[in-house]
Amino acid sequence: MIPETPETPDIQPRSSSVVNFNRIATIATNVFREVVRDRILYVVGFYVLVLLLGLRLLPDLSAGAYPKVVLDLGLGTMELLGVFITAFVGTALINKEIDKRTMLVLVSKPISRGELIVAKFFGLWGVLLVAIASMAVLTLILSAFTPIDIPLGSFAIAVAFLGLKLAVLIAVAILFGVFTSSLLASFLTLATYLVGSFSRDLLQLAATTNNESFKPISTFLYIVLPDLLRLDVKNEAIYGMTAIPDAGTLWLNVLYGVTYIVVLLALAIAIFRQRQF
Repeated sequence: MIPETPETPDIQPRSSSVVNFNRIATIATNVFREVVRDRILYVVGFYVLVLLLGLRLLPDLSAGAYPKVVLDLGLGTMELLGVFITAFVGTALINKEIDKRTMLVLVSKPISRGELIVAKFFGLWGVLLVAIASMAVLTLILSAFTPIDIPLGSFAIAVAFLGLKLAVLIAVAILFGVFTSSLLASFLTLATYLVGSFSRDLLQLAATTNNESFKPISTFLYIVLPDLLRLDVKNEAIYGMTAIPDAGTLWLNVLYGVTYIVVLLALAIAIFRQRQF
């Protein structure tokens, strides 16, 4: 009688259920290097070109408001460049891995999908923080050769809140990127940025109109989409610290942004765990 041999279990690599910050840091560093290799930081050179043109042309156009207009131009250009990088790079972070079939290798490693999402977020955010910090320093250097007096305190707060706003948009981009194509996700991210920047105006418009069907739509958009005006102090920064909201309001807005990021990343992780490759 031939003894029965025990069945060999089907051994498959499983992702660790314990969050490992070393793995997250390693993947985030790789994402940072990959994005930098794509020459994303060339936008800093483009920013310098825009700022130099502004310093050259705006004195003849803005009269006495020249310093404020230049500072507004600098902060506005930083934001727009950051938004476009987020919309077209952040949405492709996951889909690029799927298209290259490298996602199959990643999910076979002891890496959870949640760790992958979080690492992608911090990797791209690191690139954007380096980019806006470089642009801010260059703004201060170039302004030193002009009569422009930049209020350092309010300028630093405006740049810091810009970094937080871009973090929210990165989370939005990753959320859209995990369940749709990169192109559609990019347009959805840009639409979220536009609506989120004017969501308060939509509420005011609904309050002043007699269209009852528009009011619930505007309220829904205001609740669901991020209120990006909470994270925008560009206009106040131009006039110095006296125009900046009080510390309590600023910290409340920081908490709002961080909470929104956590919720968006949690949704992205939940959706990504259901995807099959």
